[in-house]
Amino acid sequence: MRVLAVADSDSYLKWAACLLADLPPGCTTRLAVIRTPIAPSPGQIAAALSGAPVAEPLPQVLSARALRRTAERMRPDVVLVACTGPVVDVLVADVLDGLRPRPVFVTGLPGISVPATEKAWLYRSGCDLFVLHSRREVAEFGEIAARLGGGGAIGLARLPFLRPRGGSPATAGGGDRVVFATQAKVPRQREERERILGALARLAADRPDLDVVVKLRAWEDERQTHNERHHYQRLWRELGEPGRLGFETGPMHEQLARAAGFVTVSSTAALEAVAHGVPSLVLSDFGVNAEMINLVFEGSGLLGTLDDLAGGAFRTADAGWCAANYFHPAGGDDWTVRLAALVAGPATPPRSLLDGPEHAAARRRARLRVEVPPPMLRAGYRAKRRVRRYLRAFP
Repeated sequence: MRVLAVADSDSYLKWAACLLADLPPGCTTRLAVIRTPIAPSPGQIAAALSGAPVAEPLPQVLSARALRRTAERMRPDVVLVACTGPVVDVLVADVLDGLRPRPVFVTGLPGISVPATEKAWLYRSGCDLFVLHSRREVAEFGEIAARLGGGGAIGLARLPFLRPRGGSPATAGGGDRVVFATQAKVPRQREERERILGALARLAADRPDLDVVVKLRAWEDERQTHNERHHYQRLWRELGEPGRLGFETGPMHEQLARAAGFVTVSSTAALEAVAHGVPSLVLSDFGVNAEMINLVFEGSGLLGTLDDLAGGAFRTADAGWCAANYFHPAGGDDWTVRLAALVAGPATPPRSLLDGPEHAAARRRARLRVEVPPPMLRAGYRAKRRVRRYLRAFP
């Protein structure tokens, strides 16, 4: 079986590389990055693939046309489209449409997907297999699929970075550092992020035996899956660096290997910390809801406050919550079985819910994101904003 995997950001790249390890022996695989404004830097690519079972050189960053040529030469049986929603849709419906023989298109989400959203399903409804990572996610997206139609099968796979551990996570951590894993999207307000930095600084002052580290997804000048308006490193500098905090990037597993405690507002890294047996804390000060992307942690036993953080009061995850959320036994995974059945086919291609003239303009914009070099695209966006401001100046 020949498998071509395509990613558009660091988080999807890490997910795709590890997911390929599930494939049966003898598969031929190739990993590529599609060129978009959020394409990872060489350093981010290296970090994303650190520890992943990838035997080939670092993947190339390809334009849409180059990706099409690569697929035509390789003639893959499967294309793993590990990308953000609009890019998944335009790759399957446009860039890679018409390949002969038609490959099986597989997609998914690289982290926590609770609550399930219609938008995520719509963008991926042209794919044959949608890979999710907990029984709860499968049930929620199954309900959306039954209500909206479209799409293909739903498969279950344990999150790659939670392997190879058994049904229950460990319950003890050790080390000499506390790791705060940032989330680009939340909290949104500058003041809220400053409060987090303040609590971390208080912990560092009270516990000189610990290194308190802010684990960044990217440095200030690097792109990531989601834009980060108030970057923690810049905020800390603008606050005058009132304390002893470190800022680092790189693989999360290296940080957790030295961690005595872990904290986040909302991040899949919390699951990785649980898997490593690191006592953890998910901050609830800014709300526990879908907007904060932390609703899934209700009932986990991990929710706490900034005061808990400053006092070093970390927690252990509830075993029942773990079983329902991401820590199901490995024997429950079925995505490779479903994939093999689809490859053996033939099967009727799924119906995308975004086909039709009303979605054509959105697909053209998405095509620009994967075809036009990012500097040119950003220059075009800036010019468009300037024109709009100029026009608004006139009554």
